[in-house]
Amino acid sequence: MVDIAFGPTPGKRPDPQAAGAAYLAMTRRKRLYGGLILIVFVAMLASGFHIAETRNAGGFLSGLSQLDDFPREVLAEAWAKRANLPALMWAALPSLIETVNIAAVSTLLGVLAASVLSLLATRGLALWPALTPVVRRLLDAMRAVPEIVIALILIYILGGGPIPAMVAIAIHTTGAMGKLFSEVAENADLKPVEGLASVGANWSQRMWLGIIPQVAPNWFSYALLRFEINVRASAILGFVGAGGIGYDLKIAMQWGGGRYDQVVAIFLVLFVTIVLIDQLSDRLRHRLVKGAA
Repeated sequence: MVDIAFGPTPGKRPDPQAAGAAYLAMTRRKRLYGGLILIVFVAMLASGFHIAETRNAGGFLSGLSQLDDFPREVLAEAWAKRANLPALMWAALPSLIETVNIAAVSTLLGVLAASVLSLLATRGLALWPALTPVVRRLLDAMRAVPEIVIALILIYILGGGPIPAMVAIAIHTTGAMGKLFSEVAENADLKPVEGLASVGANWSQRMWLGIIPQVAPNWFSYALLRFEINVRASAILGFVGAGGIGYDLKIAMQWGGGRYDQVVAIFLVLFVTIVLIDQLSDRLRHRLVKGAA
């Protein structure tokens, strides 16, 4: 008799118990591997903590009781001089504008460079397919080096100021955005490109008319997100002499007691600015990706 439930040829039905046993065995193997990975991770974490503790100038565990000493001192002085905060926040606005300008220009330059390099690094779209791996490795190198390292090198060459910060952030932005832009472009529909190629369009025309309209919303969304990151990065680079509000914060903290109200005022200005930029860019990204509500 033919077993029509499992095929046209006669044979023994599969044993449900054997299938269940195989599933349980697979589950046990996954749990075993997960447990081994967790043990290795905990061992590496404990080893790293031990090395850091032995090489640290002080003791981490013994210093936990003093963790809030500095913040408490800063906040106490700022509260005592709270009447000065509005004037100090207003005085910090020029440096804040410089920081935002650094972030905006570096984001614009990085996004423009990433737009071209990402298309050259995308399989199926590259102008020179043989150079695709080279462009990809170039993008990897750009985002592998932290902005602060690039800024320190440029400060040594160019001197302090906003230019080293702008160039450093733009280089890192190019590498990071180039990777994201390329991944978006790989998922684009190639039919418009093929149609443009059939009527004799060159590479730039195929990209501008066939690919850019498809990827522009996601690219712009990523660019807005990167702008938020670059505002924070430009503030951090101020600590190494790259200008902006970070430099003012460094000077205020170096003075120590007596200038802590200025430290708090700068933190407040920077915090409010980042929150506003985050809210604005989040709404713009939502409208771009999902359309107007």
